[in-house]
Amino acid sequence: MRFKLAYSIITIAMIFSLGLALEPRAYAYVDPGSGLLMLQAAGTVLTGVLFTLRRRIKTLFTRNKPVSSPAIGTIGPKSEL
Repeated sequence: MRFKLAYSIITIAMIFSLGLALEPRAYAYVDPGSGLLMLQAAGTVLTGVLFTLRRRIKTLFTRNKPVSSPAIGTIGPKSEL
């Protein structure tokens, strides 16, 4: 499983870097607002990832309290039979 994941990440990185290396020059003007737009897009992606993984992140910082289960056949104070 780890080998497949590592292979996939390396393949995606190679395709991305080849795409950047073989891109022709655009000779276009980039205004200062474009940098803020890229910063906003990166922040949005980061926020989306954190929102999606919030439960997993929360379990990293909280301790699980042991849950004591009642014995079979015992009647608790709120039980109505």
